Amino acid sequence: MIAALILSFGVVFVAELGDRSQLMAMMFAMRYRSWLVIAAITTATALIHLVSVGVGHFLGASIPAHLTSVLAGLAMLVFGLWTIRGDSIDPGPMRPAKIGPSAFFAITGAFFLAELGDKTMFTTIALATDNNWFGVWVGSTLGMVAADALAIVLGAALARHLPPQVVSRGAAALFFGFAAWLLYGGLRGADPLLIAGVVAVALTIVAVGVVVIRRERAREAQRRARREAAKRRLRRDADDPESGELVPVR
Repeated sequence: MIAALILSFGVVFVAELGDRSQLMAMMFAMRYRSWLVIAAITTATALIHLVSVGVGHFLGASIPAHLTSVLAGLAMLVFGLWTIRGDSIDPGPMRPAKIGPSAFFAITGAFFLAELGDKTMFTTIALATDNNWFGVWVGSTLGMVAADALAIVLGAALARHLPPQVVSRGAAALFFGFAAWLLYGGLRGADPLLIAGVVAVALTIVAVGVVVIRRERAREAQRRARREAAKRRLRRDADDPESGELVPVR
């Protein structure tokens, strides 16, 4: 088991260097706290690699990649729009501070979908066919988490030194880039009917996202206008000698 663990750790760690999951980890670390990203990646990796060693050890078969790639691409599209929406309604200082359950499940789901059909999954399946399955599972999980942790450190550092708008828009651009990459990979050579259906779903997601973002921005503009009007009233009352009372100005 120890030999399988060490072998799997080394193989997966090297395979992950420069892989899209590292870029995803860096991107998420620019928006969320590092420990949350690591926890989500560890959970997703443990689950997907458990599936992989199960396939390799018990079934000897692989999971088709094109549909999972399409699903992952659509998920990346949603997360990109979500990032833009968050930027429009959260303009304050942005050291990643979102630590709720929704953020954890979003990151976990994104990594799980992105790794389905990825080369790391097939590498794990191949290792599990003739090595101890438990050692392969633990080693591959640790190898991937260790590789992605390097990217998380870089992403957290960028989040501390770049303006919030640059971080958010850069993260959204990466999401859209991943979406295009995954959708192209999943639909290349696919049936025209499937391509048309996926394009329709993607356009629907974008349309709904644009509507939601515009509504949120309009509401935020109204809130800002009300705050500015309240501040002007406070200043006017403070400067009015006939008001009969002192109004503190913040």
